[in-house]
Amino acid sequence: MTESWPPDGLVGDSAVITVRLSMFGPERYRCPASDVLKARGLAPRERSAWKPEALESFPHGPFMDAADALERRPEKTRLVSRGRQRPLHDGVRQWTEHALRTYREAFPPDPDLRLAHQQWVYKHQQMSGDHQPAAEYRITAWGRCLESVDGRRRELRLPTANRLRARSDAERAIAALVVAEGDSDPRLEWVSVVQFAMSDGGTAPIFEGTRDEALALYRKDGAPAVRALLDSQEYRPGTACTSCAIAPVCPALPKTAGLLGLADRSRPRRSWSSTTGRGHRGCPARGYLHGLRLPTDDAVERGAAAERGRAVHAFLAERHAQKPRTPCTPEIAAEWVPEGYRLPEEQRRLGARLLRHHAEICPLRTAEPQSEIRIEPRLVFDDVAADLLVLADPDLLYQDADSWVWRETKTSASDRPRRNVLAAYPQLALAVKIVGSDALSGPQAHGRVELELLRPGGADLRILDPFAPATRAAAEAVLREQVSGWHGEMLFEAVPGPECADCAVARWCSVRQLTQAGAEEGL
Repeated sequence: MTESWPPDGLVGDSAVITVRLSMFGPERYRCPASDVLKARGLAPRERSAWKPEALESFPHGPFMDAADALERRPEKTRLVSRGRQRPLHDGVRQWTEHALRTYREAFPPDPDLRLAHQQWVYKHQQMSGDHQPAAEYRITAWGRCLESVDGRRRELRLPTANRLRARSDAERAIAALVVAEGDSDPRLEWVSVVQFAMSDGGTAPIFEGTRDEALALYRKDGAPAVRALLDSQEYRPGTACTSCAIAPVCPALPKTAGLLGLADRSRPRRSWSSTTGRGHRGCPARGYLHGLRLPTDDAVERGAAAERGRAVHAFLAERHAQKPRTPCTPEIAAEWVPEGYRLPEEQRRLGARLLRHHAEICPLRTAEPQSEIRIEPRLVFDDVAADLLVLADPDLLYQDADSWVWRETKTSASDRPRRNVLAAYPQLALAVKIVGSDALSGPQAHGRVELELLRPGGADLRILDPFAPATRAAAEAVLREQVSGWHGEMLFEAVPGPECADCAVARWCSVRQLTQAGAEEGL
């Protein structure tokens, strides 16, 4: 059946089409179909009541408010919350104060630059064949908009939470257009676009040039990208579905009921994964700040053991994707570590040993030769019973006798066995529920979940039957424990303790900092 476009159930006025620079950012966090429908002002005819979080949910909004106040009155450094009624989480407050400090260091006061009266908006009125106004196109860019007192120079500062990233040609051109032609000023001569990292204050120029050069760049790289976006009908389910107004009628977002064992739509719409549950169980604040994608401590996040596990996964993903498809062998090169990973010699040798053990139980030995294999797919489900977006990232999905097999691979430096693997690896509980609920496309009558444990002493393959009542009940119990407390949580307060030493977002936690200070005073 051919899907209709736009999807059924949408209403709206497309006389004004608003394109945002963020729509051309990293693909992982974007859905082209959602972007174009949003740009055209379309929304579901029937909308659920708004269910706001108790806390301010946009972590960078408070920074923009504070920076506005700073650049209007430089002597004021106090955090402000202009127009924001919801309180800030302690971690967001700590993060905002840090971001404001790095911003001031990156951009010392310039007496020739002042904050623009408003965010610049490029507008273009399209005319119909009979020379009557048709659609009005608008392009915006979220950032710090500054202009010289004489109007001859403009600078757009694009904030990014973590490290500076490479910007696409389309992003560069569209940002330059907004600065050059947004709220057009005939005095403008020089256009500047720069990005800065709120985490460390790093800066990098994106565009420097005249107004004419900005327009030429847009015609070359920007206009084709905008046209391609507005013509796109590509759905890309992912984290963007959490806040997407189109989600209730989206034909590409699988709908389930009760996947997580909850039947309560009264709470704000959120996304949940096994990572969410693990983070909240240890400390609600830690899980919350991770969910906001605040910068993490690399020394913790990329510790040697964790980095070895990620490197092994990356190696296997690349190996399983090779054509023609052949099972892995125990021949592992000494320099096996994929690009982008750095391992100490001890971890490199251990990783090679684990990969040799993998060859004994490589799933390609079992998979049908011509069957579909999905390597690290992003699975997304809309649990309509709880108004939750459920996210899962299997290491591998492959088919055996026309049924899906979900393979998770774990590495360990210890040979100590794990008895309760569902409790030790909660993602298995979610896998059992997804496969056992027929949530995956295709026949599931004999689907299964596999846990591949790679240890120094050898490989262990555990098989979980998602249709066995005892396995299903155990998985549901693990999910209830993981989800119920998080679902009812409102304030996500920190729980300081021994785990603070290994918390990747501890730098944004004042409770942890106070605990440290108190310990030092007692010495």
